[in-house]
Amino acid sequence: MHEPTFEDGLDQILAKDTRYHRDAYLFLREALDYTQKSILKETRGQMRHVSGQELLGGIREYALEEFGPMVITVFEEWGIRHCRDFGEIVFNMVETGLLAKTDKDNRSDFENGYSFEDAFSKPFLPKSKRAKEPKPVA
Repeated sequence: MHEPTFEDGLDQILAKDTRYHRDAYLFLREALDYTQKSILKETRGQMRHVSGQELLGGIREYALEEFGPMVITVFEEWGIRHCRDFGEIVFNMVETGLLAKTDKDNRSDFENGYSFEDAFSKPFLPKSKRAKEPKPVA
């Protein structure tokens, strides 16, 4: 009996749920690896579970590095329009056994992530066009 591969798992997901392009799942796996490496640096090599919010931060950083100002266009092509779409992708992968979760993990972890406009378009606007960040209250 052969061990199911990542590709087998993707085929299984895509047979049931056609909302997202195959490349969205491949990107998410790469963004998770990127996020885990960032956390390893911060925790001096201590491997731990990645939360939904941490994954969204890693997705943002990785997407900006990979696609620059084309991020939103690429994501729309893949069917991704909101952070909650990443939650759907993650939980499709969990249900197929491609990812693991803890009892604390939930789809709602991805609901209130960030605005795609703020996360992926504003970094490329001229400074004069970017909204001023409010100063922290002392």
